[in-house]
This record gives sequence, structure tokens and C-alpha cells, in this order.
Amino acid sequence: MRGELTTLGIKVAPSTVREILEQAGLDPAPERASITWADFLRSQAGALPACDFIETVTLSGQRQYILAVIGHATRRVRVLGTTAHPSANRVIRAIKNLVMDLDDAGCRPRYLIRDRDGKFPALMDEILAEAGITTVPTGIRMSRMNSIMERWVQSCRHELLDRCLVWNEGHRRHALRAYERFHNQHRAHQALDQAAPLRPAPDPITDPITDPITDPGRITDLNIRRRDRLGGVLHEYSHAA
Repeated sequence: MRGELTTLGIKVAPSTVREILEQAGLDPAPERASITWADFLRSQAGALPACDFIETVTLSGQRQYILAVIGHATRRVRVLGTTAHPSANRVIRAIKNLVMDLDDAGCRPRYLIRDRDGKFPALMDEILAEAGITTVPTGIRMSRMNSIMERWVQSCRHELLDRCLVWNEGHRRHALRAYERFHNQHRAHQALDQAAPLRPAPDPITDPITDPITDPGRITDLNIRRRDRLGGVLHEYSHAA
């Protein structure tokens, strides 16, 4: 600030600048130049996916590990796979498929958020770096640093995993494919103004503010169809053709 004032021909003492900043409740320049985690997420949301493993158990008692990725801006979810043995080779293969999928979709993320789970091999970071993606590990036991991903994990458990009896790995894959399609193409998201990641919100039938009485019959004679997924675990509603 003092330097900018000098370029304008205004000479002030450093102590004067400090007093003005203190009165305004502003920190000195070094502190103000630093970026918080929230600022980083907001500034990079358009090109910032996050990933995580979800641990679950089948009816046979076998532990399964689901690897999924979600985009912060789009909320689009990609389930990369589920396995009882999340070896380094399986994770690397899933990450390579993710990179190719992002390239095909024209998506160029700059960062990928993940936790410090030992199931993520070091080679994964190298593969992402070759694709121009920097891995950003979260703090130890700080799930809030990956809050978008953790929120999806909670939704997946509440809407699918806790309500569906899964027999084996094949059945788990089938259920996850159905939920991924439901999440991306039908489920309304508050962060997207009730649109889905791959479906925009439809135009309202009437505008309750500017046009509250246009064609009231369209409201009273609605013909809605419900389509059940996974035996009724998921419901999709649409206008009848």
C-alpha cells in the first residue's frame, strides 16, 4: 500500500499504514497474501475432482472397497470400481481409466483431492502428474477437507448401501452402476439449483410470481409416472409421454 501511494506522489510512514490497517481490521500483507483451504476450493471448483474409498460388507461377510470420484462444480460422480482386494495394480488401472474418461469428456482438472489412505499407491500421483493433475492430500483425520466427496459417501450409504441387500461383488457393481446413473441423470441437487449433473432443471410449468394462473389445467391434470430402480430402492418421476 505504501509503495502504491508513493507512485501517486503521496508519502506516508510505514507506521501510518499499519495503524490504518489495524483500524480496518486487516492483517499485514504476509497474512493477507496466504490462501485458505476454503478459498482454494472456491477458486478451483471448476476443475477440481475428489476421490475416496468406501468400505462396505456383503451378506456373505466379504469386505468390499468402492473407489469413486466426484467433480466439485458439476457434482458428477464416476464409480471407478469395487473390489475385495484394492491392490496397487487395480487402483492404477482405475486411475488410468479415469484420466482417459476425463480426456474424452473434454475435462481438464488441475488438482485431485484425496485422503492419505494407504490404498492409494505412490505411482498414482505420478500417473496423474503426467496428465497435468496435481494430487492434493488432505490432512490426517480431517474429513472436512474432502467434504464434497464425504457428503456423496453419506448419500450413497443412506440412499443405497444401507437399503440394499448385496450378495456379492457382481451384485454390488450392478447396484453401483444404477445409483451412479440415478445420481448423475435424475437426482436433484441443491448446489445445482435442483438440476442433475447431466440434466438441466426443466422450465417451470407456471411462474408463481409473474404468471401464477397460466393454464391451470396443466397443474391439476398432471400425469406423472414413477419408475422404480433396484426393486424400489430408487424412484424416478417423469411426465407421461
